[in-house]
Amino acid sequence: MSSFEIPALVSSLEAQGIHSLLVQFADIHGIAKGKLVPVKLLQEWVEAGAGFAGPSIWGTGLPRMGARSEYYGRVQAETIRPLPFMPGVAHAVCDGYAGGEALATCSRQLLKRQIELLRERGLRLWVGIEPEFFLLRRGSDGRWQAADSDDGLSKPSYDLKAIYRQRDYLDDMRTTLTALGFELEQIDHEDANGQYEINYRFDEALAAADRFMLFKLAAHAVAEKHSLVFSCMPKPLAHAPGSGLHFHLSLTDEAGQPVMADASGALGLSATGHQFAAGLLHHADALAALCAPTVNSYKRLASSASVSGTTWSPVWKSIGDNNRTCLVRTVAGRIEWRLPDPSCNIYAALAGTLAAGLDGMDQGLPAVQACADDLYLRKASGASMPATLPRDLSAALDALAGNEVLTQRLGPAFVAQFLNCKQEEWDAFAAQVSDWELQRYASLF
Repeated sequence: MSSFEIPALVSSLEAQGIHSLLVQFADIHGIAKGKLVPVKLLQEWVEAGAGFAGPSIWGTGLPRMGARSEYYGRVQAETIRPLPFMPGVAHAVCDGYAGGEALATCSRQLLKRQIELLRERGLRLWVGIEPEFFLLRRGSDGRWQAADSDDGLSKPSYDLKAIYRQRDYLDDMRTTLTALGFELEQIDHEDANGQYEINYRFDEALAAADRFMLFKLAAHAVAEKHSLVFSCMPKPLAHAPGSGLHFHLSLTDEAGQPVMADASGALGLSATGHQFAAGLLHHADALAALCAPTVNSYKRLASSASVSGTTWSPVWKSIGDNNRTCLVRTVAGRIEWRLPDPSCNIYAALAGTLAAGLDGMDQGLPAVQACADDLYLRKASGASMPATLPRDLSAALDALAGNEVLTQRLGPAFVAQFLNCKQEEWDAFAAQVSDWELQRYASLF
């Protein structure tokens, strides 16, 4: 948007009753941060940015003093849209800058750089994101539990009674997301008590990432309105399936023609599609740190039993045709990347995914042999298995630290900050003494 168009946009927003912008960026954990600023100063927010104390934001790497101590969030004017749950306020996405330069540790800038590399090849990445989440509340004992106390079926997928009981929240989400421009496709109860999924139309990679951040912002606000807690924790209930954030990935050329799909090819993929998928599997251990970035993520990424009798956890580094037990599932000429969970920084996870896929294309990696088995049944039979993902966050961080290709593609500054923050998280977890340890060991020896 040119500077000449901004006054017209301000006038249009003010005519709609908008007095403030909620300028939002993501810290290195992918958590939305920002502030309220006057809409009448939009020119300043677009050209210079809204200022924040850099060291107060996780993962910027900015100092406490000097010209580069300020983090400036430059508003991307095309992202501005009124917030139905905050009358008089419009939402605006920001890119991170410091000292007048794009900030290397800004995860949105990270994704934009990968997209630019893709565009240099005449390609565009389209992403469909499938958010799974829990609705929680604290019980009388202070522990987290499913918000709906009657949501107790042993196999609760597609439970219509639970949808009816949560109809007020779900319908509020429907109207809110529709007002924000989401093209909704389905709402369902997932395979754990208190777990839901809301699907909406795919978009180009950057827009899809921005949209997921807006989805979470809306979901938190609507949940609070209904005295619920919207949770992106991957696995809050120990004996139930966890939440994924599957990426449906496809590439098109400048004419909009698919380049990943080939109906006559193995698994319905072209050579490019197979190379992209091979890149994901080749770098899967390091990508786990970005796509499954919490201690709790690895409780989801485990081949453990579920009270529902079903788990879709993508534990094994494999690819298969419509095979949900594989890390990469092919369907309708596209790739479903099943590693991410909703605790990820969506920008960093998508940037890493794209970087790995591009590396597979650059190296011309050969197609990975397809898996035609239910891997959980194969495991139970005692047959040989594909390699597994890292068992915990520490192993995933080690894999990312040792992956020179992804470090260079994503940028050493971002990777160093990410590893530092996440290593502190792992160290803090490792220092805790859990209830399980006390129950098992306190009087045992």
